[in-house]
Amino acid sequence: MITVRVPAKVNVQLGVGGLRADGFHDLANVFFAVALGDEVTASESSEGVTLSCSGPDAASVPLDDSNLAARAARLLAAHHGIADPGVHLHIAKAIPVAGGMAGGSADCAAALVACDALWKLDTPVETLLELAAELGSDVPFALVGGVALGRGRGEILEPLAVSGTFHWVFAVAEGGLSTPAVFRECDRLREEAGTGSSDTDVPTPDADPALVTALAEGDAVALAAALANDLQPAALSLRPALAATLRAGTEAGALGALVSGSGPTCAFLVKDADAATAVAEALRASGTCRTAHATYGPVPGASAAS
Repeated sequence: MITVRVPAKVNVQLGVGGLRADGFHDLANVFFAVALGDEVTASESSEGVTLSCSGPDAASVPLDDSNLAARAARLLAAHHGIADPGVHLHIAKAIPVAGGMAGGSADCAAALVACDALWKLDTPVETLLELAAELGSDVPFALVGGVALGRGRGEILEPLAVSGTFHWVFAVAEGGLSTPAVFRECDRLREEAGTGSSDTDVPTPDADPALVTALAEGDAVALAAALANDLQPAALSLRPALAATLRAGTEAGALGALVSGSGPTCAFLVKDADAATAVAEALRASGTCRTAHATYGPVPGASAAS
């Protein structure tokens, strides 16, 4: 039995380019791994690839072959010529489901690491990253963690320097948001604004130098000022109530706020651990979210739980 812990992510910058001919968008995606995470336990099974799940959002997690963790186990087995893989994967959820924090991708990465260890395959990290990119744009980052700039669809990673620890609060909304739907709304809003939405209309995004410097210097105030998410207008268009959540966290003392990824989870950067506790309590009392979690980062990617 192998248990792997894997972090959630927040996109401290999510720059979205125009719609490409293949249906994707070029991204400048600055991933930041936080201590809020899931655990995936792999154990031997004679019944093929099976899944179970526990945690607050367990009922929303599919337990069939559509689950990315199951797909990860099958892809790893196929890569090594294992015709009939047997593994049971138990997912202990803490990352919100469909919340813009890459919980499904995190579980996928954890399943790769857990199955690799259970089956004693010793797959090179480079190969695991290639398999991860086949499974989803956010999966490679969940393997490596820390802070990184993701280009392309987000799967081409460049580690970024970071100093110290940053403290965060995440406000979890009722229900989820579909990532494809948020990207479609982003394109629609751009067309409505008259700027166009194709990759010939929208410049290819790049990392904000001020944000990169703030991370490297461990400057929370400067990082808060540089937080940016090109999908936030689309998420707010589809879920207008998120504006009240962002306002509640800011009024409670957060240095900066943004929708995490495609939403609907909202992320708040705060001064220190005490401020995180206070902002989380204020958000829970505000009635603008289902719950709120105080956490910190950056932390490493998927790794065996101690």
